[in-house]
Order: sequence, then structure tokens, then C-alpha cells
Amino acid sequence: MPAGSPGPAAQSARRPPPLLPLLLLCVLGAPRAGSGAHTAVISPQDPTLLIGSSLQATCSVHGDPPGATAEGLYWTLNGRRLAPELSRVLNASTLALALANLNGSRQQSGDNLVCHARDGSILAGSCLYVGLPPEKPFNISCWSKNMKDLTCRWTPGAHGETFLHTNYSLKYKLRWYGQDNTCEEYHTVGPHSCHIPKDLALFTPYEIWVEATNRLGSARSDVLTLDILDVVTTDPPPDVHVSRVGGLEDQLSVRWVSPPALKDFLFQAKYQIRYRVEDSVDWKVVDDVSNQTSCRLAGLKPGTVYFVQVRCNPFGIYGSKKAGIWSEWSHPTAASTPRSERPGLGGGACEPRGGEPSSGPVRRELKQFLGWLKKHAYCSNLSFRLYDQWRAWMQKSHKTRNQDEGILPSGRRGTARGPAR
Repeated sequence: MPAGSPGPAAQSARRPPPLLPLLLLCVLGAPRAGSGAHTAVISPQDPTLLIGSSLQATCSVHGDPPGATAEGLYWTLNGRRLAPELSRVLNASTLALALANLNGSRQQSGDNLVCHARDGSILAGSCLYVGLPPEKPFNISCWSKNMKDLTCRWTPGAHGETFLHTNYSLKYKLRWYGQDNTCEEYHTVGPHSCHIPKDLALFTPYEIWVEATNRLGSARSDVLTLDILDVVTTDPPPDVHVSRVGGLEDQLSVRWVSPPALKDFLFQAKYQIRYRVEDSVDWKVVDDVSNQTSCRLAGLKPGTVYFVQVRCNPFGIYGSKKAGIWSEWSHPTAASTPRSERPGLGGGACEPRGGEPSSGPVRRELKQFLGWLKKHAYCSNLSFRLYDQWRAWMQKSHKTRNQDEGILPSGRRGTARGPAR
């Protein structure tokens, strides 16, 4: 290579540095001096400022090679060249910068403030941390899966965003004795959550709180006091089966098994069922299932596919007086109701025979009674035995009347074949 000709390193230095390496400066460490014999220093180095603050910074060059005087320097912030009017020359080797009303940092690792020589080479860099101190975490909620662990989550504060890396630590201790412990398994059920997998005591309360810290300060939540037995939840009920109830076209039978993880504990269980039709997203919830492991859904549409789910609430474990926490819903189970065999209203309805008293008032009265009974005792075995008997009688009576009057399945009346009377 001829003497005096610039090498590849010098040629590449004349090109503006790409954006990506600049964005990584505050992660890998900002350069304190560029290539060449001269050095430079930015002051203040890596400042932390509140949003809305002002910054006065200087870039001072040590040495006097060509192109490294203050008049040839310029600034970039996050890879973008700052306007010349924001800078002023203090002396032959120092360039000052004034920034006002700073916004929050674009990246939590800090914004990149860089001082460049005239040829674009990097002389020095500094990380700007502009943000807010953490706010007090709140809304801590915890639950234990089968009394073997504890998972908690919380809300980071009223505004949440601090524009700075903020560390959240979940702390816990036995209420009356013991030392502070720190949860170690974070982000298990979301960005602000932590899981304690083992070594938890029963029959004694815990104190739990969250501490938030960043470069601008710290905050601590209120203390949550709880007993593991009061926050127990479990897996959804397994083996959910949905089947038809004989030929009854508006009913389905739902059966399931109690969660096996709790079979060895003294507890009661409440269950909820929800169901929806195949082409709908709206669920109807049955609340009053109590501690049964089966239920009859009535008042359904004939010939319709339904999706059914069940969930469990274990409460009263070892005498706990708390309400318990609902499990997740079981996987949806599908079943269809039988198609109705009744003739359509458009095809002709059964009329009472001459001289036979109308059954309309009786039917309406039975319908009102059964509607009330289903509403107030939805999964009562007694009510559904009566309902089944009534429905079976009604269907049998309806079919017999159709045969006597010669009504075809389509709703049309057949021609009488018997002798004329």
C-alpha cells in the first residue's frame, strides 16, 4: 500500500457510524476515546435525570491532531445528529451541549449521547437515563396450587412506565418470626408475577410485599397478610362428560370428577358450570351446583350443539373460613341435544277433540311451575325426576294424539281409512 494513503480503517471511519452499534453503546459500555492518538471525555458521564429536566454537557478533547478541535466536533443522540444551535464552543478543545425538557429514555438501558470528530469517528460516549422513580406497587394477589406452592402478581403503579429499568422484588416472611425471603422465579404468569415453588408453612400467616427500585429511587407496597389455606385453588375438574338424557330434546347431563390433587385434604368443593351454543361466544353460567359432581342442564334448544365447561372452588380446607379461589375452566366438552319430533306450528297444531276440555290452561300452569322450579333449584335431583316424568308423559300423550288424529311427521293430517260412522 503506498505510503500516506489512508487504510481501510481510516476510510471506514469517514463514513457515519451505523445506527445499530450506537444503540448498543449503553449496553456494551460507551466508548471513552475514539481511534487515533487523541482522547476525549464527556461530562457528566452517564447522568440520571427526571423527565422534563435540562442537561448541560461538555466534550473535551485531549491532544491536538487535525480535525479534533472543538470547532470540528458534533453531537448525536441515539444515532441522530443534533442541531448545531444546541452546541457552542467553550475553548479550542471543548464543545458544550444544552438540552432542555428531556423526554423519557427510548430504551431502558439508557439513551446514547455521542461526541464525534469532524470525520464522523466516535470520540466519546455517555448514557442518559431519563425517567421517573418507581411508584408504590399495589393490588397484590396470591394463590396456592394444591397447598404446595404460592404464586403472586401485582400492579406496578398508577402509571407503570418509568422509562428506566425497574427491578421488582417479591419479599415474604412468617408473620411473627423468621427472616425476610426473596422470591426467585419471576414472570411465571405475566410480567409482574413470581412463583414460590416449595418450603411453605401451613397454619401460620405470611406477610408478603413488593419492593420496586431503579436509578431514581425505590417504593414499597403495602403488606399483604395471608394464610396459605385461605388462598388454595386447584386444577379444573377432570373427565368432564356431557351426554343426552334419553330422548328429552331440551336436556343434557353433565358429569365430572373431583380434582384428584385435593382428595387427601379435608375440604368442601363448590362447582360452576357454563355452557354456550356452538355458534355463539356468550356463556350462560349455572351457579348453584353446590358440591355435586353431576348436573342436568334443561331448557336447551333441541337439535343444537352445546359446549360445556366446569370449574372448582375448594373451600373449608382444614376448617378455613375463606371463600376459596376458583380454578380455571375445564377444556370445553361438546354434545348435542336430540332433534324435536314435534310437528311445526306452520304444519298444523293438534286441536282438542270435540267435547274434550282444553289442556291449554293446565299446560301453561305446568310450564310456569317447572320454569320456577328450574330457576330456583337448577340441579336438584328431585326437581328433575319430576320434570322427567312430566316430560315423558307429555311426549307419550303427544305421540298418541298424533296417531289418533292421523297427523303425519310433516304436520299434515292423513286420510282416515276406517269405516264411516
